[in-house]
Amino acid sequence: MIKKIILLLILLNIYSLSKASIKDEIIFNFKKIQNISFNFKQTIDEKSENGSCTIQYPKKIYCKYNNSKKKIIVSNGKSLVIKNQSTNKSFLYPLKKTPLNLILDKNFLLNQITKSDGRLVNDKYYNFLLKNNDFKINIFFDKNTYDLIGWQTEDIYQNLVITFIYNIKKNKKIDKKIFILPKL
Repeated sequence: MIKKIILLLILLNIYSLSKASIKDEIIFNFKKIQNISFNFKQTIDEKSENGSCTIQYPKKIYCKYNNSKKKIIVSNGKSLVIKNQSTNKSFLYPLKKTPLNLILDKNFLLNQITKSDGRLVNDKYYNFLLKNNDFKINIFFDKNTYDLIGWQTEDIYQNLVITFIYNIKKNKKIDKKIFILPKL
């Protein structure tokens, strides 16, 4: 009986160490990122869009959608503009009123991941549930590469928004001018 208990304790210890090491590798990998460029597929309810983005930490993003509206999203770290280039209509939001405020805050993400217990999903992804005020964000990392691969949030209309990112390039030289807000 004692041998079975010792074996069970050893197995539980190995399991907890493997979870900790994945989390530690994700944190180590994420700390090294200053900027990240990627392609994305975003699903809101059952409607999908795709495009490309560049994130510069802290809190700057430029996204260009591949759709008929030629939508772009730009944040300068304080405000967020969503512009429909085909109609020239723009919408300005305070960044802090959106879930992107947290997703674009690397220090917040690292702090929350450090405090959080992640979970393995489909033996492929590592997921952390992050909560802050009115926002709840599920953030996903690849189990093997430790790269950020997406997030899940709710938009201002309480629609489920799932963003999957791929073709990731880290710490490349980028033109900082892309984060200048377009004229309204």
